[in-house]
Amino acid sequence: MSSNRLMAAAVLACILLFTSCSQPPKASPKGEAEAAKASVPAGPVSGKTAFWEMYKSAHAWATDKVPLTLESKTVAGVKNESGKAAMWTATFGSPRKHEARTFTYAVAAQDPDIAKGVSVGRALPWSGPTQSAMPFDTADFSVDSDGAYQTALAQAADWVKRHPGKEPSLAMGNASRFDGPVWLVHWGDQKSGYAVYVSAKSGAVVK
Repeated sequence: MSSNRLMAAAVLACILLFTSCSQPPKASPKGEAEAAKASVPAGPVSGKTAFWEMYKSAHAWATDKVPLTLESKTVAGVKNESGKAAMWTATFGSPRKHEARTFTYAVAAQDPDIAKGVSVGRALPWSGPTQSAMPFDTADFSVDSDGAYQTALAQAADWVKRHPGKEPSLAMGNASRFDGPVWLVHWGDQKSGYAVYVSAKSGAVVK
């Protein structure tokens, strides 16, 4: 991976740091959770599909919520494919509450930590946006994860062909160096991998 891509990966890693440090989400109240489970698809879903389900729960928590990150995860027994995932996490911040929460949307349960449907994490202190971790406007979230994946795959085709079996991860966030939210599609790991940034506004590769 080039030095520019390594630097870019480090920037988005800062954006996603809060998510990785969050406590495991708790399931939604029983009545709401049961109703939500009935409409959850059986297979992997796109990031935008999961995001709007989590957005509704975030609005119930804080009407001034702002989205910070969206990241694909895995669930045993359900294969992620073509930019769709069995589980997504989204982190929202509340300027009024000075708190942030991580929400999870999963298409299947996995004991003991993953519940089907939307789950809500604990509120944690949040001091507000920084240059490396900025909220994004939902109006700028035009390109879904499957579209970003196809664009990234076209860029990474040679690397992916030489490294079969490497499953990509997808994450979306924003920083001052970007013109709105960007998708990071990453195959492999930091030592041996390939990363492509795709604008969530335009769908173009971000250099």
